[in-house]
Amino acid sequence: MATVVRMPSVLTGVTEAAIATWLVAVGQTVEVGTPLAEIETEKAVVEYASEVAGTVLELLAPAGAAVAIGDPIVAVGAPGESGRAPAPANSGPVNRERVVATERASTAADLTVELHPAGHGRRFISPLVRRLARERGIDLDGIEGTGPNGRVVRRDLERAAAAGPSAASAGHTGVHPPAPAGFDEVPVTPMRRAIARRVTESATTVPQFQLVADCRVERLMTARREIAEATSMRISVTDFVLKAVAGALRAVPEANATWGDTVIRRHRSVDIALAVAIDGGLVTPVVREADRLSVSEISRTVADLVERARARLLTQDELEGGAFAVSNLGMYGTQEFSAIINPPHGGILAVGAARQAPVVEDGALAVGTVLTVTLSADHRVMDGALAARLLAAIVGRIENPVLALA
Repeated sequence: MATVVRMPSVLTGVTEAAIATWLVAVGQTVEVGTPLAEIETEKAVVEYASEVAGTVLELLAPAGAAVAIGDPIVAVGAPGESGRAPAPANSGPVNRERVVATERASTAADLTVELHPAGHGRRFISPLVRRLARERGIDLDGIEGTGPNGRVVRRDLERAAAAGPSAASAGHTGVHPPAPAGFDEVPVTPMRRAIARRVTESATTVPQFQLVADCRVERLMTARREIAEATSMRISVTDFVLKAVAGALRAVPEANATWGDTVIRRHRSVDIALAVAIDGGLVTPVVREADRLSVSEISRTVADLVERARARLLTQDELEGGAFAVSNLGMYGTQEFSAIINPPHGGILAVGAARQAPVVEDGALAVGTVLTVTLSADHRVMDGALAARLLAAIVGRIENPVLALA
């Protein structure tokens, strides 16, 4: 009997997701573990593997359209079998007319079909790939599709991007509807909608305050250089800051907390989220048990998370959890800024650029290397004195890397 596969809950709290790309076609045989589709949420694209074996009978959801969690997306069964299957408890049966209408809609929504300019027939390109190619300035002409029916899918785009700049186009030549005079209208992506919703929620419902401190980082810069010379490892300022924050949260455990309406949750594990800029927005993958990692282990973990974040290959658990976050804009030359807390985190540390600045040493002016950090704290979790203790513990470890490494 056919099995109806339903949209999985790929991220906690997400009520809907979209089929970014179908990786199978009707009539294809699949095994348990065969990738069925790439599912796009507000934060990531997740490859979803089949939990059943059989033949793909029908694709019940068009690519690109939002689908509620639990709604049917594909039917798998024996060849020639009907795509309909008994519905689970408290769900209605799969409507055959709806399936047919969905499949017809899929013809338009699932694939972008265009004539190949060189006269080699039709080209099939998923909506996600078209958007990513446009954002990254990549020319899709000449890219061979490896998806069903020769469709160009995201992995083809990633492979072309890795091949070098020859795949990049001189500019986008697609036809766009005319925009009102004086400005261009850019469609809001699911990720941008999520960011807008979260920052609005944070700004309107979380009572947050900021504390600012300057850190002397000559010792940190020396330690960074000596590690690079001794091991050929490139440790970033962010890696040292993450280690310092982790040690500070371990030393001030009351600050490693989140608000729970009727309770304050003090977390046993020091898990720190890191803000990572990607095409079209940002994500916050989590470095687990950061206080137990060496600075070199943090460096390797961060490098892996950032690489997979920008390829949109992070998994559900890598984007969830943690009580605190770090955002570093120093690499852009930003001297000082305040970051907005990402609920339910209890705080976030904003890190500026290390710079040469006048300092006072033994009553005399001198030139030092200074880095400004700004702690945004949820006042429901941390009062001023507790936040000040946490910031002092962070600054102490940034200024004395030996403390952070201990």
